[in-house]
Amino acid sequence: MGSIGLPELLLIFGILILLFGAKKLPEIGRGLGEGIRSFKTAFSGEDKKEEEKVIKPKEIEAEVVKKEKVEEKTNA
Repeated sequence: MGSIGLPELLLIFGILILLFGAKKLPEIGRGLGEGIRSFKTAFSGEDKKEEEKVIKPKEIEAEVVKKEKVEEKTNA
């Protein structure tokens, strides 16, 4: 059995485009990459650092207004 060369890879890629379409292939690749990455981190036992959530100013303002309304109702 020979190794997989460029013609074979092009044939496989062409079949994948026919099956899934050009728009779906990046999504499939992204999902496959994330799966492999999570498998590696789980296998190695490393904890993934949690990304800090960025809070937008409008969200902060809405939270403050909500708390003020609650305080007004409890004081009244």
